Amino acid sequence: MRRGTWPNDPLLNGAAVVRGADLKAIGVPGRTISRRCAPGGPWQRLLPGIVLLHTGQANEEQLLQAALLHGRAGTVLTGIRALQLHGLKNHPAPGDVHILIPEERRIISVGFVHVERTKRLPRPHLRDGLPVAPVPRAVIDAARRLTNPDEIQALMAESVQRRFCTTDMLARELDQAGRTGTALPRKALAPLLAGARSVAEADAWHLWRRSGLPPGHWNVPIFDANGNHIATPDFWCDEIAFAWEIDSYRHHANLDDHRATVARNARYVAAGIVVLQTLPSRLRTEPDQVLSELHAAFRTAQARPRPNVRRAAA
Repeated sequence: MRRGTWPNDPLLNGAAVVRGADLKAIGVPGRTISRRCAPGGPWQRLLPGIVLLHTGQANEEQLLQAALLHGRAGTVLTGIRALQLHGLKNHPAPGDVHILIPEERRIISVGFVHVERTKRLPRPHLRDGLPVAPVPRAVIDAARRLTNPDEIQALMAESVQRRFCTTDMLARELDQAGRTGTALPRKALAPLLAGARSVAEADAWHLWRRSGLPPGHWNVPIFDANGNHIATPDFWCDEIAFAWEIDSYRHHANLDDHRATVARNARYVAAGIVVLQTLPSRLRTEPDQVLSELHAAFRTAQARPRPNVRRAAA
């Protein structure tokens, strides 16, 4: 290509983020790139060898594109930003851009990009045209780098509750992830494997284990003798037909939710089911009092004949 024709090249008219090597390949001199990326110039360097073809703040898509160019062909986005692209919402604010590259590739973390070399490079899913790790891998990759147990619990719970993946998928990813950074994710996964589906239910699961009461079931549908659905309690002790509901103020913030809860409780009463309602906050602020209430409600349920209700088959 003759010198002086590069300003009309499609590369400059179709992309906002490009590799410096690609600019040189279309005839842009190195000194021109340096001059244009200098303070006050029309371009800027996002990463070593990666150029943003305008001034001002790079947007999210441009940051992701720059990270992928840094990792080179075959790079896969993972972690929080991958989960955002999949549509998950219950996660902490993303920090750096987490990418996966083949283990043999010698590229290091730099700037806003966290590079992880891996023997298990996943087959990517395309989201908004970008290659992202499947949800189970992205969840575990994100969880391994978080230090707040509630953030890890919420992240994993949403992925299961909204059916982006199953607990078994998360367990398999954890088993393959090795030991680095997996202690907290393993602890967070335990109540989910038992059936809990939120941070509050995980707190309830831990408290029930402290109670010494018999084990039960989490989030299983309950039916009356005629096969009519009564409710799907957060926790269910089938032996004595006892339900435990973790009901938050937020869940009852509107009239429809309040009506649904009142109707649910009426069905419990009509079916002869003993139910205890607990605010999520009390699981942490008043755990001993909640334990006393659990034992009292359990004894009440034990003292009356078991009603003719059943849980859904596993």
